[in-house]
Amino acid sequence: MIAENIQSVRSRIRQACVKADRSASDVSLLVVSKTFPAEAVREAFAAGERHFGENYVQEAVDKIAALADLRAGIEWHMIGPLQSNKTRAVAEHFDWVHTVDRLKIAQRLSEQRPAGLPPLQVCVQVNVSGEASKSGVAPADALALARAVASLPNLRLRGLMVIPEPETDLAAQRAPLRATRELLLLLQQAGLQVDTLSMGMSADLEAAVLEGSTMVRIGTAIFGSRIKADTTADPSPVVTP
Repeated sequence: MIAENIQSVRSRIRQACVKADRSASDVSLLVVSKTFPAEAVREAFAAGERHFGENYVQEAVDKIAALADLRAGIEWHMIGPLQSNKTRAVAEHFDWVHTVDRLKIAQRLSEQRPAGLPPLQVCVQVNVSGEASKSGVAPADALALARAVASLPNLRLRGLMVIPEPETDLAAQRAPLRATRELLLLLQQAGLQVDTLSMGMSADLEAAVLEGSTMVRIGTAIFGSRIKADTTADPSPVVTP
């Protein structure tokens, strides 16, 4: 079931890339495994997936330990809101963090990254829709934060991450994603070496690819609906291609 769903999602990515005149290899699939057991990750791994996203630090640390035999082949991404008291565990166990929205968090991640590990790959999270309930820096403040993050040792700034307000109309979905792409261009013009747009979930995957996403975060369309609602990474219902 999981393997079949993965193939369906990858088909959607390919079709969207054709419409966008992009290569499918330009868009990475981040499998959002939050709230699902280690066995589900193992099944997705067996289907060829290597990039997995988690929202909850303790759940993720336990899952990483349970899958220690696969650690060399898995890239773990933190995609949930990050509190100061959780940064050490993230710095020690993860490869990517998508949700840096203030300098204090970035500084702690840099300070707490173990010396034997490569730099932690990070994205600045932008609250592109201006929702009070969402984490993220205001678009107007993204460049300043990105510059500060890029200057820290033990981190490598990769780009931007967004969770736009849900929309059902394609044009409405594309608007905030386009704004994010333009913001990434602004960072590049300012001299920052950024290449990543972490945007797109089960319901707006196509819009994200059309607007230049390089990494889509998909959970529901692969694993099914979650028991506990959480809008941080992938709140959408299953969408068929």
